[in-house]
Amino acid sequence: MSKNKPVVVIGLMGSGKTTVGKLLARELGVRLSDSDPYLRGRYGASAAEIAKAEGADVLHERESEHVLHALTEPPQVIAAAASTVEDPRVREALRAAFVVWLDAPDEILAQRMRSSDHRPEFSPSAMRARREPYFLQVADLRLDVSTATPENTATTIYEAL
Repeated sequence: MSKNKPVVVIGLMGSGKTTVGKLLARELGVRLSDSDPYLRGRYGASAAEIAKAEGADVLHERESEHVLHALTEPPQVIAAAASTVEDPRVREALRAAFVVWLDAPDEILAQRMRSSDHRPEFSPSAMRARREPYFLQVADLRLDVSTATPENTATTIYEAL
């Protein structure tokens, strides 16, 4: 990895952005910036809590804020919320990063989403319909994570860098 270029991990909820991001950051010897801890630290609430209390638009603005802020810091691995690709400011800023799209079939993502209470209730197929064109636009690398382990996925990204 170039020490001058961040790596941004994108994908729908349940794709493993945080897990793969942690492994990759450790392998590269850089920091991980993740939207979930960012939201909790800055706003004292999870994504689901923000969506419920203030609405999806506020949540998405705050998730975009996370990525835009993280991209101004020294190069690191950034686990970006899926909503961020809808923001034209974020898509433009991602040009300065190596962007990895973690993807899996909707059924697998739905199963994974049910396993965590910090995620807002959204349908993977509806999210894919809205966001897939943007993922395709910004991704430098697309990986199917439906059968790969997070460790194998992180290794594949590391080798691609």
